[in-house]
Amino acid sequence: MGATAPATGLFDCRDAYVRAVEELAAQDDRIVAVVNDSVGSSKLGKFRDRFPDRLINVGIAEQNMVGVGAGLANGGKIPFVSGASCFLTARAMEQIKADCAYSQQNVKLCGISSGVAYGELGATHHSIEDVAWLRAIDKLTVIVPADPWQTAEAIKAAAGHDGPVYIRISRMPVPELARANPAFTIGKGEVLRDGGDIAIIANGTLVHHALAAAEQLALEGVAARVINMATVSPLDTELVAAAAATGAIVTAEEGLKQGGLGGAVAEFCAEHHPVPMRRIGFPGFMPTGSAAWLMDHFGLSAAGIATAARDLLATRGG
Repeated sequence: MGATAPATGLFDCRDAYVRAVEELAAQDDRIVAVVNDSVGSSKLGKFRDRFPDRLINVGIAEQNMVGVGAGLANGGKIPFVSGASCFLTARAMEQIKADCAYSQQNVKLCGISSGVAYGELGATHHSIEDVAWLRAIDKLTVIVPADPWQTAEAIKAAAGHDGPVYIRISRMPVPELARANPAFTIGKGEVLRDGGDIAIIANGTLVHHALAAAEQLALEGVAARVINMATVSPLDTELVAAAAATGAIVTAEEGLKQGGLGGAVAEFCAEHHPVPMRRIGFPGFMPTGSAAWLMDHFGLSAAGIATAARDLLATRGG
């Protein structure tokens, strides 16, 4: 497979999210939305106007929001529970664990403004731990789409999936990825660029930086495979095994370095396909700053990914 370059233009994945939910709701009256006073930030205003009796605003009460979502699912509805991911996942962790995952309720949890994109509000409003701690919950599907098309497809797939799903929806503008054969399946990653010297496994906003890093490395004679691993749980272990066969893996994500995508890949490789690795992500609590500054400062950039790949290849003698 050849290189896949992003198309021009930047897009807010929340727009793709709400369009998909509206389309689903028009086709299926079981689709409802539940929010925590977040109609505006979730961009669900048109949904509210079009389906006024199918949007429930519980106010700033995330635990109640998830509980209401679980109750609606128990009554046969398909609720899309939407709120800022830093509050949805942290404040309502017990409800996500017990009411959704343990009880296997058909709730779709939509984490908005994920990663560091909420604004210049510091660690309390960063959502960098969400993938790490939700991945630890049994029977909860975790999806981190990379662009508008994949966001919409993930929403549609989640609606058709019987069980709880967490979809991490970014508000950080990203380009649409060009795909020769677009297809999205829960639990399957996609190879966006082939290469046999090293594999870069990324998801979310970091997929675009991974592709740019691969372009940089190609100029130096390094053929980097780029994998978009949108589903973190369940992980596409077959694709990870193929990545390990290159002899080196770099993971990249807009989240905590420990426990997220990098942790999932490292755990699998440690047990089944030991391979030299570098994990790119945030180290922990961070200062206040713009999303662009934070990502650049902590190496979550094309240059940072390329540097990690060079260092890893040098360490292994590649």
